[in-house]
This record gives sequence, structure tokens and C-alpha cells, in this order.
Amino acid sequence: MQSIRDCCEAAKEASRRTALLDTETKRNVLRLCARKLILHTEDILSANRRDCDLAEDAGMSGGLLDRLSLSEARIAAMAEGLHAVAALPDPVGRELERIVRPNGLVIRKTAVPFGVIGIIYEARPNVTSDAFGLCFMAGSACVLKGGSAAAASNAAIMDAIHEGLLEAGIEKEAAVLIRQTDRESTTELMRMNGLIDVLIPRGSAALIRSVVEHATVPVIETGSGNCHVYADETADTDMAVRIILNAKTQRVGVCNACESVLIHEKKAPELIPLIAAGLETYGVQVFADDAARAIWPKWSKATEEDWGREYLDYKLSLKLVKDIDTAISHINRYNTGHSETIVTSDPVNAARFQQEVDAACVYVNASTRFTDGGEFGFGAEIGISTQKLHARGPMGLRELCSYKYMIDGTGQIRP
Repeated sequence: MQSIRDCCEAAKEASRRTALLDTETKRNVLRLCARKLILHTEDILSANRRDCDLAEDAGMSGGLLDRLSLSEARIAAMAEGLHAVAALPDPVGRELERIVRPNGLVIRKTAVPFGVIGIIYEARPNVTSDAFGLCFMAGSACVLKGGSAAAASNAAIMDAIHEGLLEAGIEKEAAVLIRQTDRESTTELMRMNGLIDVLIPRGSAALIRSVVEHATVPVIETGSGNCHVYADETADTDMAVRIILNAKTQRVGVCNACESVLIHEKKAPELIPLIAAGLETYGVQVFADDAARAIWPKWSKATEEDWGREYLDYKLSLKLVKDIDTAISHINRYNTGHSETIVTSDPVNAARFQQEVDAACVYVNASTRFTDGGEFGFGAEIGISTQKLHARGPMGLRELCSYKYMIDGTGQIRP
């Protein structure tokens, strides 16, 4: 097994050639890798069954087990994701800005590959193919470090991708999977200065915090999502119920799932019984404040920790608020900068919510579950950036490029 440094050095060398690939070559490689995923579906499923059996025996929660699990449909979706990325405009070489100076110098701000993109993620094997596809189309090599719970699944997926790369005449070091599963190897990867150009953690708040605290290479924070739905006094009742149930239960183990609901106290007597009935159908455990529990006593009592918790499970915190100011203040205190939504019929409240809530994606009358590269039309995504530099929100191809200035002269010298 190669050392971490050897893997990163090989990726760095490969990145110099990946950056020079033309658009059609990159597209054809991604389509070939997509076919290899389908061809090796049974191998991938077999590996995934081993991972899931071990995770279940270890007591992994239902929401996280769902993220780990693959099926023929999910592998087909991974392949379709590569096709979708291949169909997108090539971001490399785009002229972002042109400046002509009085002395005749022409300055072109041009999109270029990062070089080597490192990605650390948890038990989500689909990230392996998504990350490869996006990095490759953006002209970069990638070094991937998945969670130990998905080790066999990630290896089987990468084996299929390597088969596609080699068949296309591309060195397999353009996509490197770190096979070591110990924490020390993760820490070592975070410190590959000069070899890793940017590092993207994708997973829980604890993972992201660990990477931010220990990495010495540049980091883009993604993933952690304590997302809220606020139903205000004017909310359409049926719409509010649909949005809350969808945002919480459509898929609980993902970062854009709703983790906390706020309800205007005047709307609560009408809305809470309907929400409670719907959530009970899905087995969602609700942790509520005293005002909400006075309406629905079956709910558990919320603690201070519940307001800031990303459950990634069939659990939800719920609080009553007296007005939109209280709702916005609560969200800005406890959210993670990911996705927030208001259900309202008041255009003034809608505008205030979108302007004043500090998050990458702020919705009016729609589920937070739409915060996704595919849903935004970006193709697959590398993650949802919750910081403000250099990218924010779903990170697609364009966000996976850096830029440089190309200056054309005719012999100018500086006086």
C-alpha cells in the first residue's frame, strides 16, 4: 500500500497532464467511467453489503445507514451523475474578465484548474464517483479519503473508475483513493502542503471542525446543516405541512434535511396537530419547547443543545416564536450557514427573511431539500459550502476552478 505522501506526489504529477486535457477527451473519459460503474454494479453492491453488515452490527443509526447503502438505482444515479457532468460546459479556460490598459497591455482573467483537490468524507460512497467526476472535468486530479465504514464500497467504485481511466489512456493517478482507514492517515493528508492545493471536508460538523483545526493546506468548509423551516402567522397550512414533512423525512441523513422547525405562536394551535400526525407517521421524535408541548404533550422536552443539533436522523427540534424578528434571531444564532426557509403569504416577511438570514441558501415557500448541485442545474456537486470564501452554496464545476491573469504585451516596460 502506497504511503500518503507517495499517493499525493503521484496525483500532483498526474494533475499537470489532467490540466491540459481537451473538453471532448474529458467528456469521453467520464462517459466511459460511467459505463464501468454499471458494468461492475454487482461487485460494488457486494462490497457495499459487507460495509452495511459491519455498520449495522456496530449500531450505526438508520439515517447514516441509509447514506451508506447502495442499490442498483443508486449506482445508476452515480453513473448518470458522471454523464451529467460530462454534458456541462467546460469551466477551464473561460475568460472571466478582460482589461485593456492605456499602455496597451491586455489582461485576461482566466479560469484554470486548482491542481490537486483533496476530499475527506464520511460514509457516503456515492461521493467517490461524484468527486472524481467534478474534479476531472474541472481539470484537476483528486485525492479522496472516505470514511472507514465505506472502505470496501469506495474501493470497488474506484476500481471501476481506474478501469475506465486506463482504458481511455489516462493514468489512474488522476484519481487517488487513500486506502488507509486510520485517523493518523487523515491527519497526514491534511498536511500535504505543496501537494494538495485545496482540501474539502464533506460530512458531519465534527469532521469539518477537525479538518479546519488540524489542516495546514487551504480548506473549503462544506456539509454541516442545521437547517430550519419557519412557518409564520400567514403561512398556508397545507403548504407548511408539506414542506416540513418533505424537508425532514424525504431523506433524513443528508445535510439539507430540516433539523429544526419554528412556528409563529398564533399559527401553532392550527398547525401543530397536523405536523404531529405527519411526523408520527414517519416515526420522527420531536424535542419541543414548553409552549409547543402545551399544545402537544407527547413531544419530548427540548434542551439548549437541541437547538444547534444536526441530528441526521428521525429527530427534530421545534420551538414557538412570537414574531419574525425572534425567528430570524434564533436561526442566525443556531444555524450552520447552510439552508433556511420561511413559509409565508406575506411578501414583506419573505423579503426580510431572505435579506436578514445569514445562510448560503435562503428559501421562500420551498423545501430545504433543493439545496443540491443537481437541483440547481450544476450537475453533481462536490458539497455545499457553508463559508463565504471562495465559494458558497452548492459547489459545482465553476467553483472547482481557480484563476490566473494572462497578460499580453507588445514590448511594454514600466517607466
